[in-house]
Order: sequence, then C-alpha cells, then structure tokens
Amino acid sequence: SVQWQSVQDQGLDLKDVGQQLLAVMAGSFQKQRVLSNSEYRVFKVIEDYLAAARRGYRVLAQTSLGEILRSTNPSAFRSINSKRVDILVIDRGGWPILAVEFQGDAHYQGTAAARDAIKKEALRKAGVRYLEVFAADSDEQIRSRVREQLG
Repeated sequence: SVQWQSVQDQGLDLKDVGQQLLAVMAGSFQKQRVLSNSEYRVFKVIEDYLAAARRGYRVLAQTSLGEILRSTNPSAFRSINSKRVDILVIDRGGWPILAVEFQGDAHYQGTAAARDAIKKEALRKAGVRYLEVFAADSDEQIRSRVREQLG
C-alpha cells in the first residue's frame, strides 16, 4: 500500500521496536478471520465433542509451533517457529496433545506437503499427536478420528 511504501522510504530499521511502532502507527489494520468457514466447522465439531467428553481438553485455533515446541537446536527451532497448526487440543494442564491440520480442497499446492512434513516430524518428536482432516470428512468421521487419537 501507499502508507507502507512511505514507511519503507523512510528507511526504518524494523529490528528496532521504536521504529516498529512508527511503522504500525503509519499503517492501517483490519481484522481477519482466524479460520475459514470449512476450518471453523471442523473446529466446532472437535470443540463440541471434547466439551461433551468432559475430560478437561481445550481447543485452540491457529497456534504457532514456536509457542508449543522448543528445541535446543536453533536451526531446528527457526524451521518451525513461524509455522502454525490449524487446530490444537491441549489437556487440562495446558500441554499440547493433538495437532489437527485441515486439508481443504486445494491442499498440497506448492510447498504445502513439505511444510506439513516439517510440522508432522517436529510434533512427532515432541510427542504431540497429528491428525489430518479433509474437507470431505463428515462430522462423525472427525469425531471418531479425534476419539481414536485421544484414546
């Protein structure tokens, strides 16, 4: 946008928090949906199922892997830090136990398969289960697969 271009033209160093504030003040923002309609349907199916199960599970949307995984290897951490899982189930202690990836009709375009493989491997190494849900899955199929994953 024109506002962003004017900030770039000012030569701001966006590693500096004061200059980040200037950039934010010069920019404009609009809220956006956290999940698409299809992703939200899956979220609600899982959320309603887990609430009814009354086992203390909570459901989060669009959670950064850098917030739920850690690594002593800086390169490994940087490789996952900005990636997100669509839906995350945490236990009553706040520990991640199940990551759910929604694969819409256009899944696996471009580098999506490689990005998913990175997420899947990092989650596996951390002991977090991984479940892919597809657009064609019925509500009952989703509930059944979540039930299988959570025991």
